[in-house]
Amino acid sequence: MEGRDRSEHILALKVMRLTRPTLCSPVIVTSDSKDLPGNLLNSDLRHDITSVPGVETLSAGQFLLLPQSFGNIYLGETFSSYICVHNDSNEIAKHVSVKADLQTTSHRIPLSGHQIESVTAELHPQDTVDDVIHHEVKEVGTHILVCEVSYTAPTQTQLSFRKFFKFQVLKPLDVKTKFYNAEDFISDEVYLEAQVQNITTGPICLEKVCLESSHLFHVTALNTTLDEESVFGHVNVLQPQASHQFLYCLAPQASLTSDLRLLSGATNIGKLDIVWRSNLGERGRLQTSQLQRMAPDYGDIRLSIQELPNIIYLEEAFTFTCRIINTCERSMDLLLTLEPAQSSGLVWSGVSARQMGKLEPGASVYLPLCMVPLAAGLQNISGIRLTDVFLKRTYDYDDLAQVFVTQAFT
Repeated sequence: MEGRDRSEHILALKVMRLTRPTLCSPVIVTSDSKDLPGNLLNSDLRHDITSVPGVETLSAGQFLLLPQSFGNIYLGETFSSYICVHNDSNEIAKHVSVKADLQTTSHRIPLSGHQIESVTAELHPQDTVDDVIHHEVKEVGTHILVCEVSYTAPTQTQLSFRKFFKFQVLKPLDVKTKFYNAEDFISDEVYLEAQVQNITTGPICLEKVCLESSHLFHVTALNTTLDEESVFGHVNVLQPQASHQFLYCLAPQASLTSDLRLLSGATNIGKLDIVWRSNLGERGRLQTSQLQRMAPDYGDIRLSIQELPNIIYLEEAFTFTCRIINTCERSMDLLLTLEPAQSSGLVWSGVSARQMGKLEPGASVYLPLCMVPLAAGLQNISGIRLTDVFLKRTYDYDDLAQVFVTQAFT
């Protein structure tokens, strides 16, 4: 890009975007020898200087193609540009300064302030003053590169001119997230599924996709095999419009699990940090905004299973421990009733209609319960009913957990 008003100024301004070249690929058009063109198209493809000998029909080039246009700029990439002021007249310009700003929809960002410092500095005919600017693009939409040149003309007149170069910044990735709570009665873990889709015009290599959790949670990435290798392979290539899913487990800190009020208010999960490479290794980086989950609603009472045997044998009683927490703002007088389980494979062993006593707000009590499995296979623990004697309000808990019952071997 070049700009100069030759009727007034003796200096010319040239602006060129700095970007990596691309591989020049041949145009592949082939035909069978029995077709009308015969081997003419195949022979022409073999003699194409951009094709690779022996694999001419593959879209792989062996020459680098210099940029022919300004090209696409994507959010998260680094915009680099070469700015040159050239004196192509026969006169001398003094006190030459070059200034570049980047105007976005919401900000004006200074990029360059190159200036010839000496008071007697002169820009002689055919000389240049130049600068290279770099800026990590952080906004999508229309961007305007504003370049301003000021100097002192031979007539001792202060002159200046500005040129504007407009370009669009596009969105490179489409990121969708979804939250899943762990089994409500087993743990307080939260699972995050992140879908990353490539919406650029070319393939990219995902170098890093990680979740930077907030101080409230500890994160574990679930995107590797048992050998600590990525499930996507050594090179995570994402073709245009293709997408990959990433899974993360977030466990709340111990300070949260001990206080349900703090846990229910912990909605700030963290943010995704994504780094990719494109166009011969050109780097881009994108961070999402803070991810928020819906605050869990525990109701008036929360019942969770704290201890459960790993192995359960047929017709052998097993004991598990429940924790009952009063999550409301009032005292409760609870009555425990053991209803017939929905699954006919498990029956209760113990006293029903048991008085639990008074439970203050925020207080908890641990309750051991016993069941006997009568059928093998996967069985559901259900049938616990709590009644608030004060308000005559009942709370039923079904599908608390699943257990696998196996036959005991002798």
